[in-house]
Amino acid sequence: MGAIESRLDTAGAEYQARRAAMLAKLGELAAEHAKAVAGGGEKYVERHHRRGKLLARERIELLLDPDSPFLELSPLAAWGTDFPVGASVVTGIGVVEGVECVIIASDPTVRGGASNPWTLRKTLRAMDIALENRLPLVNLVESGGADLQTQKEIFIPGGRIFRDLTRLSAAGVPTIALVFGNSTAGGAYIPGMSDHVVMVKERAKVFLAGPPLVKVATGEDADDESLGGAEMHARVSGLADHLAADEHDALRIGRRVIARLNLRKAPGTGSVRPPRFDEEELLGIVPEDLKVPFDPREVIARLVDASEFDEVKPLYGPSLVTGWATLHGHPIGVLANAQGVLFSEEAQKAAQFIQLANRSGTPLLFLQNTTGYMVGKEYEQGGIIKHGAMMINAVSNSAVPHLTVVMGASYGAGNYGMCGRAYDPRFLFSWPSAKSAVMGPAQLAGVLSIVGRAAAEARGQTYDEQADAAMRQMVEAQIEAESLPFFLSGRLYDDGVIDPRDTRTVLGLCLSATGGAPSPARTGFGVFRM
Repeated sequence: MGAIESRLDTAGAEYQARRAAMLAKLGELAAEHAKAVAGGGEKYVERHHRRGKLLARERIELLLDPDSPFLELSPLAAWGTDFPVGASVVTGIGVVEGVECVIIASDPTVRGGASNPWTLRKTLRAMDIALENRLPLVNLVESGGADLQTQKEIFIPGGRIFRDLTRLSAAGVPTIALVFGNSTAGGAYIPGMSDHVVMVKERAKVFLAGPPLVKVATGEDADDESLGGAEMHARVSGLADHLAADEHDALRIGRRVIARLNLRKAPGTGSVRPPRFDEEELLGIVPEDLKVPFDPREVIARLVDASEFDEVKPLYGPSLVTGWATLHGHPIGVLANAQGVLFSEEAQKAAQFIQLANRSGTPLLFLQNTTGYMVGKEYEQGGIIKHGAMMINAVSNSAVPHLTVVMGASYGAGNYGMCGRAYDPRFLFSWPSAKSAVMGPAQLAGVLSIVGRAAAEARGQTYDEQADAAMRQMVEAQIEAESLPFFLSGRLYDDGVIDPRDTRTVLGLCLSATGGAPSPARTGFGVFRM
């Protein structure tokens, strides 16, 4: 492989301006992450600690192997909604007894850990990751069940949690529940449907209906302990496999359960060599104005091992860079948008490259910065629809793991062809510079203006230019706000907004996680229109 030669001028004014803009965005990101970490706020955190209980992230830290990383997922879930940032649950991937696991931890400082619609979406996303990558699922449970004020949005889709727990088990993916407090109503089925269950003595309460509801429904008087206490479940019902003395003991037992799963991953494929260029320099590559192009090879040079990249078809379809590399010792194929627009040549080039990756079983990394497929009479006549469809066909039916990073623009069908969320990449992360929508704000407002003007002319009316200007301004502001990374991440259209400097580490953790699943079966593709 040839090493990429960087042409980035890190001393130049342009680079410094881009770096400053990115650092400002990272400051905003840190402030939003702090809201998620704060949970229900200082009052409820202190009350939780006074009760002798650990916080969700404290439980995770004690569960994980010492000094091992934790890849938190969807930390901005529910951003921009009426619910707290983080959605009252912490999810992520961490190593326990040498085994990579997906961890879901209720945050009881937020409304007692009750689930709202965004809690549900975030939880289901974590379970999808566990199943697709065959990673053991560990639930750290302390939740009052559904937030009843939002039951209409939770009840019916929430049944998928229980279905997915049984499907994980049926697929041979271990499920473990450590119950630290309440696990009531529908939440009782989380330990009920897990392979291994640990309950904390005098703390865990697992029942379909608490004493008040039992009294109303049957007239029976019952206390918490006899109805669903940990000791009762350990001695009488048999729901608890292990009775823990306290939270620390429950986490110790959980670690031992995972140690006995007899799960061993195949060793890595090769040695790991750091890039030749400093990851710090990633801060100054993406322009604040995404209409200004940048060379994605500068990004690739700071992500892949030894900055070595074997480019494929470098002279054909130059708006899309394709080639082979390794990242933390894992072979990968890279597709990276160079100038934003995708032409017919780029689409055909991508389709061929994706087929080659599937033949060799090589995971694919998509680095997005695209305004979409080219439009216009010349390009329509040249077959841009069928060529774009060819690329989307290849992405849709590719069986190898896909990882996606949205660096800059991600507009229109280019989002689809470059493996956006709708195409189920194993993991998708965004940089703070990312923007994604059906089209750019100015373009969308312009289309609405043209349609409105044509409609007025068809009715024989004079077009209101003042109203048109106000409409354009309003639409542009709305689309701009809805295309920003915090908005999109809040709706779980990615797995998190990350610092560009962390990209190599995040991708390395994700590639390692995908290694737990069996090699993908070779599949065919849909009909390519030629």
